[in-house]
Amino acid sequence: MCDCLVALPVATGRAVSLFAKNSDRPPAEQQDVAWSPPRRDRSPLRVTHVSVPAATGDTLGCLLSRPRWCWGAEHGVNEAGVAIGNEAIYTTDDPRHAPPALIGMDLVRLGLERAATAAGAVEVMTALLERHGQGGSGHDPALVPGGRPYWSSFLVADPAEAFVLETSGTTWMVEEVRDVRAISNRTTIPAFDAAHRHPRQPVERLVDPRWHASQRVLARRPVSVPAVVEHLRSHDSCGPGDDGWSVCMHVEGLEATTASMIAELHGDGAAHRAHVLVGSPCEQVYREVVVGQPFHLRSDAAP
Repeated sequence: MCDCLVALPVATGRAVSLFAKNSDRPPAEQQDVAWSPPRRDRSPLRVTHVSVPAATGDTLGCLLSRPRWCWGAEHGVNEAGVAIGNEAIYTTDDPRHAPPALIGMDLVRLGLERAATAAGAVEVMTALLERHGQGGSGHDPALVPGGRPYWSSFLVADPAEAFVLETSGTTWMVEEVRDVRAISNRTTIPAFDAAHRHPRQPVERLVDPRWHASQRVLARRPVSVPAVVEHLRSHDSCGPGDDGWSVCMHVEGLEATTASMIAELHGDGAAHRAHVLVGSPCEQVYREVVVGQPFHLRSDAAP
């Protein structure tokens, strides 16, 4: 479970896009935020479950929020000002039948490492998805015995553009963002939702209250970092009788917000910045990071 949103410059009132995500994971999972410098992959790259061809040339440096057990990332921002986050979604295709392949977190990191624009990241991610497929558990087998496969949706942004990418196996659809957009744990592109939404997923109870809360904060212009911080720490977005399933999530023994990021993607030449934390946003303090500077925040060292 996760919640993710973006506001382009027309909605922030300045030459900056705001991108934000809460990462909801098993409560005991360790997630770290760290700067990953550029590198040259000279042989096939091993990601979480499979190998993919090396990138052409050097990768881009990225600030990544990464569950410690896997190669991929829940969210991040690269040195060019591209930010990506993913969401678990469920569709009419059963992910439990898919062989191990790429997982959504792999695609987040691959898009960040290999693309200098949001549109370029979408091209990288969809090409890899079509070639290598999607499958395998997105959870640490030590914490979730037997695994928990899922498909992913993505929000991809840069200082000027943003896109929603939704997937079901190797099937995908993209929607361009005009001003603001929020995604959560359901299909949201109208045509994709009509064709692929899981008929028994209780989105009205467990997803839509969070998704609608994100839409409300985006409707208050100009969208600002303090408003987004308040939203990511909020607990007033639960469905009736579903305590804990809020934007700042606390579902005992099942799901909790384990990391959060707000990225300021500058189109005016200023340095891109990120506000990051590990743990629960209602309990931890965001740390401001200049994207490109060395940084490492371990979840077991949260203040």
